[in-house]
Amino acid sequence: MWGQKEKESSTETDMPGTGQVLSPADSDPLPASGAVVHPAAERDPWEQVRTRFGKGFRFNGEMTGSEDVYVAGEIEGSIELNENELIVGSSGDVRAQVKARAITVSGHLKGQVRADERIEILKSGSLEGDLETAQIVIEDGAVFRGSIDILKPEPSENALPQGNKPPLSQPPAATESDPPIVSPDGSTDG
Repeated sequence: MWGQKEKESSTETDMPGTGQVLSPADSDPLPASGAVVHPAAERDPWEQVRTRFGKGFRFNGEMTGSEDVYVAGEIEGSIELNENELIVGSSGDVRAQVKARAITVSGHLKGQVRADERIEILKSGSLEGDLETAQIVIEDGAVFRGSIDILKPEPSENALPQGNKPPLSQPPAATESDPPIVSPDGSTDG
């Protein structure tokens, strides 16, 4: 109307619940391909793994490395990732002798397997073979066939030697700072 400026046409958008206004200058443009960007919660949890073997990848031989490895293809042979994790994706098929810090299986893994920390078989995964690990997680629906040897975790440097702990069946010895024990008849021990 008269005396009032008409609102300028704008593409600013109120962000619900935040009180903030988002303008085109503040946001990144959508990809030209029209691809949908998914929130972080919906992304592949292993997206950050740098070494990835895709569905069309086949490898036969000996693999060693110092990075986490994600496998969606086929691998046969041996895999050594002493300080890292092996992740077998839902389409992954690994037939190998494996040694790693940790192993997560949502596809298929068959062989002699050792993980210093843990082995986790997700509900879509199957693992056949002899396992050695300090911790095992098998989700409902997962398939496991083989044997498991649970390894003792290596003691930390801060742990007390076994000889310094009193046996559990004996109470700790009384010290001079402990109050005397008074029996019902009024006599004291201590």
